[in-house]
Amino acid sequence: MRGRSALLALAAACCALVTACTDSPPPPLVSAPPTTVTPTRPTDPTQLVVGVDSVKGGFNPHLLANQTTVTRALGELVLPSVFHTGPDGSPLLDKTLMVSAEVTKANPYTVTYTIQPQAAWGDGAPIAAEDFAYLWQNMRTQPGVIDPAGYRLISGVSARDGGRVADVTFSQPYPGWRSLFSDLLPAHVLKDAPGGWTGALSETFPAAGGPFSIRNIDPERGEIVLQRNDRYWGASTKLQQIVLRQAGPADLVSALKTGDDQLAVLNPSDSTSKALAELGKAVNLTTVPNPVVVEVLLRQGGARLSDPTLRAAVFAAIDREALITLGTGGGPSASLRADSLVLAPSQPGYKPTIPAGVGAPNHDLVNQLLTQAGYTKTNGSWLKDGVPLNLVIGAPNDRAPYSQLAGVLQQQLSAAGIGATILNTSGDQLFGTVLPATTTTAPTTTTGTAPADNQGSDGDSSVDIGIVPQAVGGDPASVLAASFGCRGPLPDGGTALPAANPDGFCDHGLQPTVEAALTGALSLSDALATVEPALWSQHVAMPLFQLADVLATGSEITGVNGGPPLVGPFAGAPTWRRSVRR
Repeated sequence: MRGRSALLALAAACCALVTACTDSPPPPLVSAPPTTVTPTRPTDPTQLVVGVDSVKGGFNPHLLANQTTVTRALGELVLPSVFHTGPDGSPLLDKTLMVSAEVTKANPYTVTYTIQPQAAWGDGAPIAAEDFAYLWQNMRTQPGVIDPAGYRLISGVSARDGGRVADVTFSQPYPGWRSLFSDLLPAHVLKDAPGGWTGALSETFPAAGGPFSIRNIDPERGEIVLQRNDRYWGASTKLQQIVLRQAGPADLVSALKTGDDQLAVLNPSDSTSKALAELGKAVNLTTVPNPVVVEVLLRQGGARLSDPTLRAAVFAAIDREALITLGTGGGPSASLRADSLVLAPSQPGYKPTIPAGVGAPNHDLVNQLLTQAGYTKTNGSWLKDGVPLNLVIGAPNDRAPYSQLAGVLQQQLSAAGIGATILNTSGDQLFGTVLPATTTTAPTTTTGTAPADNQGSDGDSSVDIGIVPQAVGGDPASVLAASFGCRGPLPDGGTALPAANPDGFCDHGLQPTVEAALTGALSLSDALATVEPALWSQHVAMPLFQLADVLATGSEITGVNGGPPLVGPFAGAPTWRRSVRR
């Protein structure tokens, strides 16, 4: 029995040994780390994010100080306009707002505007004749406005049919009347609002009369949110929201690449343009010329530059090429050099009129002209009667590229021995207060000789040279009159503008030609053939370049293009669509 038990024990031990030699034990169980899933925000097809350079305030689209891409976009989307620019540049009646707009009488020249009965502001108030009257009154009496010449021809605005019909009478025929009454403003809100014309639009729009309304403006975050205007009586927009989001160039490019921004409208430098191009087919790029030309004004209406010889000397000290190179930064504006005084490079009929040699610095000529003007050069500076020549340069310090150009111009004048001081002021102050207060509207003849009784302003704070925007998007004859026409009495005897134009320029010899172009008695081309050579010879203004943006469009957006000429892509925003990224 014992032997049998021992045998069984031996057999069990052998089996265990064999098993140990032939089978490896199973690997120990190791717990895998938990998988981290980053939740993705679902694409909202009703929202579109547009990257922009800046959302800085100042949202009255009728002011020179507010000429930014964002302000023009908000005006296009939030405010009603009688006419919009068509794809070919011609004005098209907005039949959502208007029943009709037509010339109904030749004497006095009368245009009758009939407003759609359902047209209303976001607060329920009707869009009415009082809104036409409010815009008319302010456009002819407020400083720093864009294209006031046509409004100055209006002698009255009267209302009929409960304000749904506005009869607008003119003192003279005005072929450019279709350029008037764009971006209408809510008179019932603004006429009694604190700050009124400028203050109420410094940070937001008080009421909407277009397909979108303002939901929020947050300058700290650099963001403006537009939402579908549920009170809009026209066709509903495809998008519920459009977000305008401010970012630096590198962040804008990155946001387009990642899809955080579906669209961008920016004024890129050469390096940013290259970074955008490297995004390849994922982003479509389009150059969009803006209705703004950057120019240097030699203000004849000031005390110092009323002397035509001194203006010629300053012209000879300016290196125009260097200003253009700096101001464009190698971006899209570099191909839009402005070589004429009225029409912008992107406009039909544009052709260079700049005389040979203008804009090339010539210090020998500077010396000759300043000596002729009675100045003496002492220790590298020009003096007259022991007083150093010092000119004041004014430029809006809150808008690019004007303040940067002012610094370079100061250096150029200094190199020629001409002292210069930069007046540090915002665009609102410059156009609304400084330029009107220091303008005497000095009249000249076509010889450029100022009358002896033109004393001008003698304070050191008066602006002699302005680096400013010239608005070019309206009727070209009106642009001519607004930029270089004389101030005259208003047809109804009302208070005239503080100055005819930002330069304070007036040439009574040229004024009949300017007025003939404005009223259609003379073609624009014939008028420019007379006016532009005279303006160049008087050294009044030196245009530099037309501003331009690049429109960058992602693949999930449809319906986006560069837009009508001098209007831009936001004109088509009501029909934009966004597809859902899968």
